[in-house]
Amino acid sequence: MMKTRKQKIDGVLAIVIEEREANLSRSEQFKELVQQEINAGERKLIISFINVDYVDSSFLGALVAILKSLLPLDGKLVLIGMNDDIVNLFQLTRLDKIFSLKDSLENALKEF
Repeated sequence: MMKTRKQKIDGVLAIVIEEREANLSRSEQFKELVQQEINAGERKLIISFINVDYVDSSFLGALVAILKSLLPLDGKLVLIGMNDDIVNLFQLTRLDKIFSLKDSLENALKEF
């Protein structure tokens, strides 16, 4: 089971990934977990990578799927707490143009 921690801040759901690796073995679980929150009515999401050292392509795919399900609902997703390697991965794949990446929870909350 993928370990996460959830917190609601001013109507925004912040999900903290409490794993070192966000990879294939966890991507499907994570996508389902977030999808359940969206199905339950959440539209404003922040996902924190503060504890994550490594992200693979399957996890990027899960994030894209989450974003795709939020967009028609007028939802918003902001990603925070990424290390340099993960930010570089987003830049290499040009996903930094699609996702909102912020350096802190405070700055992420300003997006809503």
